Amino acid sequence: MTSLLEDPLLWVLLVVLIAAVFAVTRARRTNIQLRASNNALTGDLTTVQGQLAELRAVHSSASSRHTSDLEEVRKDAEAATKATLKSAVGTLATLAEEQLALLDELQQKYGDDRAYLADLMLVDHTGSQFSRRTKGISVLCGGWLGRRDRDASVYDVARSAQGRIRSFERVRIHSQANVAVSNRAVEPIAMVLAELLDNATKYSAPGSPVEINIQVVPTGICLIVDDAGLGMDQETKARAASLLTTGGAVDITSLGDPPKFGFALSGKLAAHYGFHVSVDAVSPYGGVRAVIRVPESLLTAEVPAPAAVVFDRSDNDEAEEVKPTPIASLVVGQTAGGLPKRRRRRNGAVSVVASPPNPSSEADGTSEETATRLKAFARGTMLGRDSDNAEGPQSQ
Repeated sequence: MTSLLEDPLLWVLLVVLIAAVFAVTRARRTNIQLRASNNALTGDLTTVQGQLAELRAVHSSASSRHTSDLEEVRKDAEAATKATLKSAVGTLATLAEEQLALLDELQQKYGDDRAYLADLMLVDHTGSQFSRRTKGISVLCGGWLGRRDRDASVYDVARSAQGRIRSFERVRIHSQANVAVSNRAVEPIAMVLAELLDNATKYSAPGSPVEINIQVVPTGICLIVDDAGLGMDQETKARAASLLTTGGAVDITSLGDPPKFGFALSGKLAAHYGFHVSVDAVSPYGGVRAVIRVPESLLTAEVPAPAAVVFDRSDNDEAEEVKPTPIASLVVGQTAGGLPKRRRRRNGAVSVVASPPNPSSEADGTSEETATRLKAFARGTMLGRDSDNAEGPQSQ
């Protein structure tokens, strides 16, 4: 026994064992402390995660309310803008229609005086452009166009659109369809075609022609506008396609500065009246091809028979009759929306001391020849004044 106690190896083993016991004890104690700390941290993490979830919920709710409030404010601002704009445009539209009615009377009164008539026709043409713009803004602000009381040939609708743009003399109309547009669709199609013609003349070389081809297709007719401009880039095409196919409410403030109403107006009218507009093709001249496709439901095979507008040749020895009788309009009040309410009156033949116009001839810039060309499509420009009012119910 004594020899065992004196054995150094035994003491070494004993020391190692004692150290191991202490180490294990300390490790267990540390492990217990770590577990306790881990449990505490886990609890804290759970609490923090709960608080974070609450904060996220509060942030999401606040963000939703903020977005909703901003959208409500935007809608209120848009509605107020449209209401103000519609009211102002209503006043301007009334003045424009009064001016056109007065010009109709003056053209009847001074129709035998070539100099006076030429000047009056120039003013009348400016008034037609102004009237087109006021009607377009009214539609974008919630108003609607009046209904005509009779159908019109597709050719006359094209003439009407031609007469509402500044560079009307550049437009060539090639008709291949002896059909008419129903009365409810005459004005919207003429307005959309005028917008497309306005774009075509603005974004192509000043001297280049713009062509309208009227073609029958299995589902109706197409009015095809070709220009020789530079075309549109993909971004512009995409935006145009969006505006032309959406057909819903239009955000006036999103149309640029200055605002570009044409595609937005065209899309809204097309969606409401049931025809289709596209500008995604290339014309044979490298510019833009715009197409209005009018379905059979908006057409009629009975082309209305026009009455006479007389063009006297310069020597007064020969006259040529062109159809129909001009229709002057008299403003008799305003609609509930603030736009002009008119009463139509049909006049007799108009005598114009000028040679019948040649649409393919080049203009020399004189007011006399300009007036002649304008009167050549008098039946078209008068179509835009042949509705009982400039605003109607959306169900029309």
